[in-house]
Amino acid sequence: MTQTAIPYILMRGGTSKGPYFRRSDLPEDLDALAKVLIAALGSGQSLNIDGIGGGAAVTTKVAMLSVGEDDWADIDYFFAQVSVEDKLVDFKPTCGNILSGVAPAAIEMGLFKPQGDETEIRIRAVNTGARVVAKVNTPGGELTYEGDAEIAGVPGHSAPVQLSFMGVVGSATGAFMPTGKLRDTVQGIELTCMDVAMPMAIARAADFGLTGYESAEELDGNRAFFDQMEAVRIEAGERMGMGDVSKSVTPKFGLVAPARDGGTLAVRYFMPWKTHPTMAVTGAQCMASCALTPGTVADGLLDRHTASPAEVVLEHASGKIDVLVDFSTDEGFTVKAAGLVRTARKLADGHVYVPKSVWKES
Repeated sequence: MTQTAIPYILMRGGTSKGPYFRRSDLPEDLDALAKVLIAALGSGQSLNIDGIGGGAAVTTKVAMLSVGEDDWADIDYFFAQVSVEDKLVDFKPTCGNILSGVAPAAIEMGLFKPQGDETEIRIRAVNTGARVVAKVNTPGGELTYEGDAEIAGVPGHSAPVQLSFMGVVGSATGAFMPTGKLRDTVQGIELTCMDVAMPMAIARAADFGLTGYESAEELDGNRAFFDQMEAVRIEAGERMGMGDVSKSVTPKFGLVAPARDGGTLAVRYFMPWKTHPTMAVTGAQCMASCALTPGTVADGLLDRHTASPAEVVLEHASGKIDVLVDFSTDEGFTVKAAGLVRTARKLADGHVYVPKSVWKES
């Protein structure tokens, strides 16, 4: 054969979708790995027509799983964000939506055995070091995707995947507030630069002349806003100690506005070069933390919770996402853990093929 076959499972995890691989079935070298993932997903063309990517940032995500290497984790989860058109792979961030599919995928791959009617799996996000406990339904010791849980952005209902994120503060930059300030002014825009599960630069929508209630399509069509936002994001990344982020998807960018549908805060999240159609799980934790922290750009936009744990309801472009945040105010505001409920579903399995000129498995 002139192609290399790689076993995979195609999973929907939360509001994202992509291939899940065993890490051992892929090249160890990151440059070689990037070339394989670019070929497998068809990066380099808007429709990803020569691969299994779906032509959107939420459908060109990759999970690579292995048995945990430390004493705590059952499963190590290594994430890759493959670009749609630019033939780039970013190994810096993690993805909480794709993480929603890690526990069921690990069971499907035989990396972890179900334990009774509910199975708990401890997951280490290799990219950031974050630790997550996932609970999935396994009635009679059998994994199920059937259930009554619903999440905005996904039709129908499925079995719940309960996620508890621990050690999320400073996972990428080493600090809750990477610039050392609750607010920074970058190119005339006031920002809160925060690192909780995902490093982010967060601004008020009004400061960009927006309402914060625009649809994803409306925002994607506003190229003047994107140009301004990207310039602000790049400078914010430098101030956060992340270096030149012009070719990195982190820090992500978020906008906040007063809620208008009974939630805590209206938000829009950027990936960063397109508007997220819903909300990233990691980004939701960071924006919920911003909402709860006194002195951030969220001041004046909400009635802030003061008792822990607090349920923060974020109104995003396709609905709402609930984040339960456990925090302490003993020595300033500190996030201890965050929890969410997502869903996942196995869509297909088999082999994905890449040309041997890209990778000839030894």
